[in-house]
Amino acid sequence: MVEPRILLGGAELVPAVEHLWKALHAHHQKGLPDLAYHAPDVSWSVRSDEYREWLARPGSFVLVAYSGDVPVGYALVEVVDGPEDTWVTGDRIAHLQSLSIAPGWRGTGLGTALADRVDAELQARGVHDLMLDVVEGNTGAERFYERRGLRKVMTIYARFSG
Repeated sequence: MVEPRILLGGAELVPAVEHLWKALHAHHQKGLPDLAYHAPDVSWSVRSDEYREWLARPGSFVLVAYSGDVPVGYALVEVVDGPEDTWVTGDRIAHLQSLSIAPGWRGTGLGTALADRVDAELQARGVHDLMLDVVEGNTGAERFYERRGLRKVMTIYARFSG
């Protein structure tokens, strides 16, 4: 495999990651197969609107990894004003809203490359606090983030009408 190039951008890159979001959406369903999920197109419609909203915040960004002209991974980071209400944080907090790697690229180090670049971009922006969510059952993601020095600080419970 050719090492992908990683582009930094904003909302203009959102359309390029549609297939990667849909792959992540399918991956989430494996961890909790007994829940009702939106169809992929509906999920993308909602998520892409959220991406544009998040990317409109100062300091927020998306990194898209390309192999040739094909996006093979991305990380989308929203930066919000701090401090956080429970834990001591700085005046800006990053939320890694999505990190998705194309199925054929998982296990190649691309996730690490994107996460390293996220850390570098946040450092350059003076943002030192990072939060993210992991869907229940995605133990590979939990291990990945724990190896990077993050720790579980909250569990979310839900009741959905679907």
